Amino acid sequence: MMKYLTVVISLFFFSMVFEGCFNREENIVKEIRIGLHNNNELKIQLNVVTNSRADIYTEYWPDSSGINTKFTSSVSKDALFHSLILCNIIPQTKYFYHVISVKDGKRNVGKTYSFTSPALPLWLQDQFKASDSLEILPKEFRNGFMLLNKRYAPGIAYIVDYKGRIRWYHMVAGVGFKVTHFTKDQTILSILGTNDEPTSYGSQILEINLNGDTLLNLKKGQKDFIYTIHHEILKNSRHQIVTIYEDKRAVDLSSIGGKKKDTVNGDGIIVMDTTGKKIWQWSVFDVLDPLTDPNLPKNKKDWLHANSLNYDTDSNYIISFYNTGQIWKIDSHTGKVIWKLGKGGTMKMSPDCNFTQSHAVHLNPYGNLMFFDNGVQNGQSEVFALKLDEQNETSKVELHFKLPKEIFNSRMGSAYMVNDTTILCCCSKRHILALVDRKGILLWTLETAMPPYRAEYLKKEQLTPWLRPF
Repeated sequence: MMKYLTVVISLFFFSMVFEGCFNREENIVKEIRIGLHNNNELKIQLNVVTNSRADIYTEYWPDSSGINTKFTSSVSKDALFHSLILCNIIPQTKYFYHVISVKDGKRNVGKTYSFTSPALPLWLQDQFKASDSLEILPKEFRNGFMLLNKRYAPGIAYIVDYKGRIRWYHMVAGVGFKVTHFTKDQTILSILGTNDEPTSYGSQILEINLNGDTLLNLKKGQKDFIYTIHHEILKNSRHQIVTIYEDKRAVDLSSIGGKKKDTVNGDGIIVMDTTGKKIWQWSVFDVLDPLTDPNLPKNKKDWLHANSLNYDTDSNYIISFYNTGQIWKIDSHTGKVIWKLGKGGTMKMSPDCNFTQSHAVHLNPYGNLMFFDNGVQNGQSEVFALKLDEQNETSKVELHFKLPKEIFNSRMGSAYMVNDTTILCCCSKRHILALVDRKGILLWTLETAMPPYRAEYLKKEQLTPWLRPF
């Protein structure tokens, strides 16, 4: 739905009829209507009518930057009615634009018009507050962005810059964005869930593009999507959906003081196509007997607590478990456990790698296994990056630092490399993002109004042409 605006952003529609803008042979554009796309203040929509079928796009720029800093919309091809979405919008800013039509190889630039973008609504203002030490930040960080999410209804996915400005957002009613992930297809893939569902658990999968258009919307109950899912949502190379699911099993726990007909909540990996049809499935129950775990009576309602899932370079899975302090590698075809890293694992670790609760496990740009460690036992969170030697089953610490105790984060969290010397950390429980150097010294912080599950760092190239730094 499009909310129309005038050059001063009134809420009634404003149309411009282009009689006399060109001579009769070049007058392809007949009418333009301008408004908000999906009632979103950071997305301006131009509805363009042409006299004949043509390719249409627009160039636009903020008044402060001058015409040399132009943004370009996507192209609407070979049509009479065109909808163009303008991103890179700064609230309460005057913009100029002109519509460009291409017909029979001939490019026609229309007359320049202007509009003033609206203010963000009050409920979106003051969501993020950045520290003042912006001049010392590396260029890569100043040019990049962060993907964050609000986990309770109404859910909001945000893309924020280093100044704490909301550069893009998308809201969903009735559910929260429990988990969000930016894909290689320049889409946002997410797990949605109600406020009644646990922190990072949900029963709906939503994929949207940066225009806010829905590309995929799967709900629990469709085909083989019969499980509650949690903590991670990914795509594989075949554009199939990969996520962690909650696997509830009936287990006889009478031998350890439980009930003969008891329930253990475990975890698994499921791969589905975009219709919800199951392609592949794996469960921790396939490779581990819960009765061998001495902590089972305490943890049976959330036995291992899988909290992240990612890929190794060979496309096998890497999955982390909060309650056991372990990271596993799983064969993506056979389901066999290739190795276990952590307490009681198969990979040898050096004494300086005593992690306890890993989160957001992934391979960083240098091929090292990187993760955020909550550090509950010592009351201090840490970040690790390990070089693994699978053949010799050893690991070596390539990067390790402790975060200041003042931002100790007992649950959730993430850490991603920005460049060789800086790391973006998310301390969810503290409502703080921190850019730190390789020693863990704070260079920048961002206070958030909500506890973000993670903070994915996005390079500017990942968002081209949708967003640009300014």
